[in-house]
Amino acid sequence: MSDNLTKRDIVLQIYNKTDFPQKIVRETVQMTLDAIAEALGEGRNVELRNFGVFEVQKRKARVGRNPNRPDKDVMIPDRAVVKFKAGKELKKDLQNIDLKKL
Repeated sequence: MSDNLTKRDIVLQIYNKTDFPQKIVRETVQMTLDAIAEALGEGRNVELRNFGVFEVQKRKARVGRNPNRPDKDVMIPDRAVVKFKAGKELKKDLQNIDLKKL
């Protein structure tokens, strides 16, 4: 796929399908994203039925290498990361992607 979907694109799609003012749509989309970010920042998973689940997981500490100084080991501390697991309907939609275009 050639172009990404942006927050602005989402706002315009909703705006074009509803009678809501663009400002209200933009604020609602932002509040939704803020609620998701806040929950993840608290270590809570976010489950969106038929879409997927954002899971907070712990990535273990490990030893890394600095490409500019490969003789020195660098300790990378453990940290929280977000993983996404697609829901059933999204997985079904992904099967229709033409992989040659990716």
